[in-house]
Amino acid sequence: MAHGSERGPSAEALALLDQAACGLLQTSDDGSFLRANRTFCQWIGRGADELVGRVRFQDLLTAGGRIFHQTHWSPLLRMQGTVSEVKLELVHGDGSLVPMVVNAIRHEHHGQIVHEVAAYVARDRDKYERELLAARKEATRLHAEAKDRALLAEQMIGIVSHDLRNPVSAIALATELLGYDELSPAQEHAAAGILRAAQRATRLIGDLLDFTQARLGAGLRFAPAACDLHDVVDEALEELGLAYPRRALQRVHTGDGRCVADASRLAQLVGNLVSNAVSHGRPETPITVTTDGTQGNTLTLAVHNDGEPIPPALLPSLFEPMTRGTKAGSGRSVGLGLFIVREIAKAHGGTVVVRSSESEGTTFTLTLPR
Repeated sequence: MAHGSERGPSAEALALLDQAACGLLQTSDDGSFLRANRTFCQWIGRGADELVGRVRFQDLLTAGGRIFHQTHWSPLLRMQGTVSEVKLELVHGDGSLVPMVVNAIRHEHHGQIVHEVAAYVARDRDKYERELLAARKEATRLHAEAKDRALLAEQMIGIVSHDLRNPVSAIALATELLGYDELSPAQEHAAAGILRAAQRATRLIGDLLDFTQARLGAGLRFAPAACDLHDVVDEALEELGLAYPRRALQRVHTGDGRCVADASRLAQLVGNLVSNAVSHGRPETPITVTTDGTQGNTLTLAVHNDGEPIPPALLPSLFEPMTRGTKAGSGRSVGLGLFIVREIAKAHGGTVVVRSSESEGTTFTLTLPR
């Protein structure tokens, strides 16, 4: 190890320092090299005679490193006397960059302020950090792209659904007008089928529009007013009876049904739950719709069907969008019905839960404040 002072370590100590597994160097307070061991010199491709008394430590740094040395390194050493685990890039003799982790201690030695510095090559750490940074940037990019695609898809759903509503409404109206003319039984049957299909399409379009609004943060349109839950459900079931003429719909109601709610949204909720029961319930058994107003400040609405129970693994995500029923192809919906049910319940300050077993069947229960 070269040195610029007659006072210093013994020859034996210098030999040991030269063979150390890290770079060891000593500089004056202004950064000028006083000593540098062989390990450090080999790592940066420069001889000790090129460093000691000729250059300063900061002269070996990149432009950014020199700024850091001036604004952080030197002030920290003066204030606290140490700097630990600072990552810097030193310029090799051939012009390449050598990433190093550096520790330093500032103290007085024979009346002179010196810096004792230990340096470790950090190529593997540098590579890992760069790869980690690149991975984070890629993850951020992919997340942003996925978010943009999801937003575009939801916007497209809303646009398409809105544009479909008018032609479907025209089909339904034209089919109803056909009923004013005398039709053959076959024509009446065909017209009734067209009308039911148009009504179902209208409900699906409504679900798609509601889904888009909910996912884009606008929330469901909600217009609460005084109404009677029993009456709302009775009217909804009357329409559903026409839509599902082959299914038995049983009605049970008790207590006072008066409340402040959005009647059209509650009717939509009933329609979605009954449609779900039709799709997944046992065809030969009735679907029971119960409203209960005996609990004081809360009302409940329950829709029950018999049939194959919902697998327990599906229950936690059942009210999420695009979730289907018990088996593939068992329903014809796009998987938004129960999501809309949950959103309507939330809009009313209520909750909806489901119980399902082989012995008791499946029951969806809405609880909402009066």
